[in-house]
Amino acid sequence: MTTTSAPTRLMLRNVRLAFPALFEPRVDADTGRKSYGCALILPIDHPQIEEINKAMDLAGQGKWADKWPATKKGLEKQDRMALHDGDIKAKFDGYAGNLFINANSNESTPPTVVDQSRNPLKRASGKPYPGCYVNASIEFWAQKDHPKGGSRINAQLRGIQFLRDGDSFSAGRPADADEFEEVTDGAGAEDFA
Repeated sequence: MTTTSAPTRLMLRNVRLAFPALFEPRVDADTGRKSYGCALILPIDHPQIEEINKAMDLAGQGKWADKWPATKKGLEKQDRMALHDGDIKAKFDGYAGNLFINANSNESTPPTVVDQSRNPLKRASGKPYPGCYVNASIEFWAQKDHPKGGSRINAQLRGIQFLRDGDSFSAGRPADADEFEEVTDGAGAEDFA
């Protein structure tokens, strides 16, 4: 089992990264609220689906106790659980035929971002990028009767570990240094025209 210390906390393994805001928070156009976050895309037969559902149930039971089964039915009907059908976002690369989780953290809690050896990564490394494969530490939590978001099960983003390269999504990734030619001293702009 890949559950960490809290029963609602999971280390999702081998999932694809989309729409990452890992090094700088993004700003919500409607509220002005800043947050870090990403989408985590996983196949419908991912080996951790049962674990994900169990962790979401534990978060719901912690908030609604014996009312959870009825509340869960309502949240599922309204697509207010953290695990979503990717076909609803099929216009975006990687979503069709898969599942996804949107995971966020507030501006004051940036996620940990590391490489395969657990060394910290910086934006300049170009990793992680949309379309690569990652391990992601997330924690599910229940939101009850929020004035703007209603009730739902959310996922908090705790950290991302770059796992391996994947075909980059349309947002792309930065160029690798070896794509450029070496410029020698004295070369002028006309040499490259």
